[in-house]
Amino acid sequence: MRVHRHEWVWSFDAPPEEVWPILSDTARFNEAAGLPKHEITETPQDDGSVLFTAVAKQGPFTLAWREEPVNWVANKWFEHRRHFTKGPLKTLCATLEIEPAGPDGAQSRVLYVLEAEAANLFGELALRTVFFKSVDKTFGALVGSTAEFVRGERDTPFEAVPPSFDEATKQRISRAVEAINATPHAHGLAERLATHATTGQEVDVVKIRPLALARRWDARPRDVIEVCLEATRAGLLDLRWDILCPRCRVAKSISSGLDEMPTGAHCGTCNIDYDRDFSRNVELSFQPAAGIRPVAFGEYCLFGPMSTPHIVAQVCVGAGASRELDMSFPQGHYLVRTLEAGPETDFDFEGGGFPEVQIGVGTVAVGAPSGPGKLCLVNASAHDRNVVVEERAWERDALTADRVTAMQAFRDLFSDQLLRPGDEVAIQRVTLMFTDLRGSTALYEEIGDARAYGLVRDHFAFLTGIVREHDGAVVKTIGDAVMAAFVEPGQALAAALDIQQAVSSFNRDHALAAGGEDMVAIKVGIHEGACIAVTLNERLDYFGSTVNMTARLQGQSRGGDIIVSTSMAEDPAVAALLAQRKVSEESAELRGFDARVGFLRIDEAMHKVASGDQ
Repeated sequence: MRVHRHEWVWSFDAPPEEVWPILSDTARFNEAAGLPKHEITETPQDDGSVLFTAVAKQGPFTLAWREEPVNWVANKWFEHRRHFTKGPLKTLCATLEIEPAGPDGAQSRVLYVLEAEAANLFGELALRTVFFKSVDKTFGALVGSTAEFVRGERDTPFEAVPPSFDEATKQRISRAVEAINATPHAHGLAERLATHATTGQEVDVVKIRPLALARRWDARPRDVIEVCLEATRAGLLDLRWDILCPRCRVAKSISSGLDEMPTGAHCGTCNIDYDRDFSRNVELSFQPAAGIRPVAFGEYCLFGPMSTPHIVAQVCVGAGASRELDMSFPQGHYLVRTLEAGPETDFDFEGGGFPEVQIGVGTVAVGAPSGPGKLCLVNASAHDRNVVVEERAWERDALTADRVTAMQAFRDLFSDQLLRPGDEVAIQRVTLMFTDLRGSTALYEEIGDARAYGLVRDHFAFLTGIVREHDGAVVKTIGDAVMAAFVEPGQALAAALDIQQAVSSFNRDHALAAGGEDMVAIKVGIHEGACIAVTLNERLDYFGSTVNMTARLQGQSRGGDIIVSTSMAEDPAVAALLAQRKVSEESAELRGFDARVGFLRIDEAMHKVASGDQ
């Protein structure tokens, strides 16, 4: 039977980079078009590739097909092909091409082509009569919505058909919003979050990522994270721990608690086994609570470009063949690999010609620069390979476990989220702060045990408040000492500076300043590095040489000053803060470390002078 072809040409008052994320979001597009979800089966092949088969029910038909990985070049084109083994169609291929239009390139021209071949007489009749008419009607509505969205005339690309809620569910939603608003973590976002969770497209709520929401809402990331955490406590959302595949960045293991999380997972898409790391691939996300809005299992589209937006090109290159594509790359950090299991290569691209991507037998390499605006792909292996070029920007939307477990709200609200006894998880990088009170023994003798105990307790609250404001968390208290954790070194140093700045006010509030000398002085040490997360004394704790080093550095503090490790001082945000202050370089022999350890001291007097200059 012949192949039926239909073309659509659309124009948009926006450049390709604004239109592409909407029209290439095939999962969102398919949901809005009313297509059913489908179940995917992944079967590894002898050549290292994976066979993807799908099954779906549409009307009276059971459809089954083999799914080819989508090919695309971001902001330019995609091709999506299916080979059916059951149903009225034999093949279906969708191709989209987008190019700049208008005198300044601020508009877009889109060509969308749909090609279909029937598997039987019923399919042939449908293709000749109703199929393309139905598609045309659906496309008309969706393209119209897209045009309004890119012009800023609507908040979402497509109209979502929200689920219907009975009166009891509506009341639960209302009570949840009231409960969130009664906490310090609402930030005026509770109603907005509830609306998103209950009326948004399913592709938007099946995995709610707070950092992505913060960008979309132009809100402070910490505020959105905290309202999502509070919404989980209130029963509006459920939280989930995803162990992301290090290659495709898709969750292949999902757990509701840290104690349920396996030590690793298998990705059938990439055909690899992989381990977990709090910093790299364990992500906290959310979805509507099952009692509010159940989310059905299945996929609207597995391979669409926006399912993995960090991939800027995914192109099949035949065995022993090469391809040259039109594509320009901004400067940045890139990784090249194949969709099939195998090695990968990452590199920094500083402009000019993008390096040629070379696929060999068990190798992936980059070669000489391609021509301007070109992407050259060479496959010297004996098998067809899907070549992948990805940016590392995926990390900006991933609320990794190292970040959320270093937030005060998480530790306050979810102290029961612990690893199994004896379990441990690597953290590639964390910043730790240790503080202690100088001369606390003398303080107890001078003002009495009861008053000193109250003072220490208030000092803990004082420190916790400042740590929280800098997106950190107090991990534990040890006597008069505090251990806090931060994701970014700059946050830790900024918190330490604020602590030392505010100590005088703390003393005045507690009437402890006498003779011009503050009776409460805080010793601070900060360091960053790798460690492991463990459950200790019924709390999520950190263990390793980074912890020991931070504690020893705090021991070098005299009180009122800040000790910063030399390795941490290399961080750009830390360096910027240090540049505004007078800093002395010192070294000392620290217990448990063989060589002398260098560090930087922000002295109390120097700090006060610097603070006055701000």
